[in-house]
Amino acid sequence: MPICASLRALAALALLLSYGIGDSDAAEPDRAARMATFARPATVPFPADNPYSPEKAELGRMLFFDPLLSASRTIACATCHHPRLAWGDGLPRAVGEARAPLPFRSPTMLGAAWLQAWGWDGKFRSLEAVAFTPLNAAANMGRNEQELLRDIAADATYRATFDKLFPGEGVTRSTVERALATYERTIVPDIAPFDRWVAGNETAISDAAKRGFDLFTGKAACGECHSSWRFTDDSFHDIGTGAENEPGRGRLFPNSVKLRHAFKVPTLRDVAKRAPYMHDGSLPTLESVIAFYDRGGVDRPSRAPHIRPLALSARDHDDLIAFLQALTGDAAQSSAGIVPTP
Repeated sequence: MPICASLRALAALALLLSYGIGDSDAAEPDRAARMATFARPATVPFPADNPYSPEKAELGRMLFFDPLLSASRTIACATCHHPRLAWGDGLPRAVGEARAPLPFRSPTMLGAAWLQAWGWDGKFRSLEAVAFTPLNAAANMGRNEQELLRDIAADATYRATFDKLFPGEGVTRSTVERALATYERTIVPDIAPFDRWVAGNETAISDAAKRGFDLFTGKAACGECHSSWRFTDDSFHDIGTGAENEPGRGRLFPNSVKLRHAFKVPTLRDVAKRAPYMHDGSLPTLESVIAFYDRGGVDRPSRAPHIRPLALSARDHDDLIAFLQALTGDAAQSSAGIVPTP
């Protein structure tokens, strides 16, 4: 199979270049400057020690959708990161082999190639380093590492493919990690109406969405954390949500007051398709998310300074939601992969 269909989004940049900058932007240089900071990149980054090849991406895709990777043979990576569910699972918290809710919800895989840290608390040093934590965890996929590698190597197709792509290595923890990470880096958000607007098509989004963008980058201060083309700065903040016994990134930095209850800022790409929200799935709708930020969250020493009551109007709420809906990619990806079980 060729590189993941999501890379169609990058090829479609040529279409965006056909648009001219509209008169409205010329009249509003400040808005135009803010829009420019959200322009999409032209290429997908791959690390030098794990470069892209279509064959390796296809091997990673096979592994990603294969229930062989779970103890019961009923769960795959795609169970929690399903393409039809914007590469999440639609559940408040992930559910694994134990058939019980895990501590956090499944993050989307959209834009994984650009992440700076992985995991809600940023404990993973690279995308390659992520895979075997859920694979080995008893409550998640429950696989013994050596038994998993043995079972993959026992499959003639897998064994031949690994031997071809990783000569002299074959099926090892490292080669499985590299194959999965290569595929996962091809999961790129599709071009959304917002992208066409940024490229100069003034009719691509509604007036309400444009007002929502002004709020997002202005009064509502959403852009303080949700910056860049992926709408995340890859940082960690306490936004005043979650239980007091959830340390977040503070687990890794116990002496930092600001990192207590701090969790990773997620991308907002396809956010309208990714309910429920927050690291714990505690907010069911975009409306509840906007209302939460309008209230300012729980006031505590670790709460980020830009999280405060906003005094937004009802129209402001509607405009922000209209803007967030404009971040939904055009081509919904689908697959015959495993659909999560509620």
